[in-house]
Amino acid sequence: QGQLVESGGGLVKAGDSLRLSCAASGRTFSSYNLGWFRQAPGKEREFVAHINWSGSSTDYADSVKGRFTISRDNAKNTVYLQMNSLKPEDTAVYYCAANLLGGRVAATWRYWGQGTAVTVSS
Repeated sequence: QGQLVESGGGLVKAGDSLRLSCAASGRTFSSYNLGWFRQAPGKEREFVAHINWSGSSTDYADSVKGRFTISRDNAKNTVYLQMNSLKPEDTAVYYCAANLLGGRVAATWRYWGQGTAVTVSS
């Protein structure tokens, strides 16, 4: 057992900020890498960011580096994605994921949430 549930998505304007949350239940993911991926309609699911078990190491896609920040609170079994300076091209369904190993390939991640939609208008 183990479930991930995202929240915090919505409709915003370019330049605005959003903070996405992903809460885990059923088990602890404190020893797992946690990540965020996104998928726009008709597009492949793409890597956004991931963070290691302790929070000491992070990785970001070039498209979001400097604008997005991933963080985690193991006491709350939760991972966050702070999204600043949002652009229309950030519009997508955002998914959180958990895996023993990190990486940028979505197909290699084991546990997934249902997604939360982010729409950025110009």
